[in-house]
Amino acid sequence: MNPVLFTIGNFEIKWYSVLLLVAVLVGIGLLMREGKKQNYPKDFLFNLCFWVIIFGFIGARAYYVIFNWSSYASNPISIFKIWEGGLAIHGGLLAGFLTLVFYARKYNVRTFKITDMAVPGIILAQAIGRWGNFFNMEAHGASVAKATLESFHIPEFIIEGMHINGIYYHPTFLYESLWCLLGFIVLICIKHYKYLKVGGLTCFYMIWYSIGRFFIESMRTDSLMLGGFKVAQIVSFVLFVIGVLGLMIQSRKGKFEDLYSEPNHESIHF
Repeated sequence: MNPVLFTIGNFEIKWYSVLLLVAVLVGIGLLMREGKKQNYPKDFLFNLCFWVIIFGFIGARAYYVIFNWSSYASNPISIFKIWEGGLAIHGGLLAGFLTLVFYARKYNVRTFKITDMAVPGIILAQAIGRWGNFFNMEAHGASVAKATLESFHIPEFIIEGMHINGIYYHPTFLYESLWCLLGFIVLICIKHYKYLKVGGLTCFYMIWYSIGRFFIESMRTDSLMLGGFKVAQIVSFVLFVIGVLGLMIQSRKGKFEDLYSEPNHESIHF
C-alpha cells in the first residue's frame, strides 16, 4: 500500500493528510449547516472551528507523543512530522472541547448546544479520517488468516492492504470507520426526536463511540499504554460513564424543558 497520493517535485502529498483535510472540511460543513438552522452567526462558528481545529490537532499530537514518548525521545524533531501519522483522537477531542468551552464562555453561549451541533460532523469525520490509517498501514489488529478476512466479506483491496510484510492483519481501522458511520446515522435520527434536550446528542456520541472504541481497541496491537492498561479503553470507559450520567441528569428535566430543537434567540456580539 502506497501512502503517497502524488508527488510534486520532492514534495509528497500523502493520503493521510488529504483524508484528514477532507474529514475536517466535512465536519465543518455539517456544523455550519446545523448552525444556520439553529440561528448561530456564520462568522462565530467559522472562527470557533478555526481555533478548535488548531488546538485539537495540537492536543491530538501531544497526547500521542506523551503516551508514546519512547518512539520520539531519540529524535524529537519527528514530533512535528504529523503527516507520517500519530494523532490520538481522544487528545484532539479533549483539547478541542476545552477550546470550545473557553470560546463559548467568551461569547456567552451554551457549550453543550454547540457540541450537540458538532458531534454528528465529528463522528463522520472520524469515519473518514480512519482511512488515513489504512494507507499508512497502521491502527490494525492482530494477525489473522486471509480466509477469515474473506469470510467477513471484506473487499479484496482492503485485505491486500492489510497484507504487511507477508502477514495479514485485522483491519481495525475499517471496523471503527464503519462503527462511526453507523453512529453518524444514529445521531442524525436522534437529532430529530422532538423531546431531545440540549446535551443529549453529546451524551449519545460519547456513549456510542466509547462502546465501539473500547472493544475495537482490544483488538489493536499498537495501542498507547499506561502501565498495563490501554489508554483508549480507560478513556472510553470514563466517557461512557459521563455520557450515561449526563442522560440520567437530563431525564429529570421536564418534557418540554431545555429542548435542542429550540433555535438560538440570543444576540451574539461577534
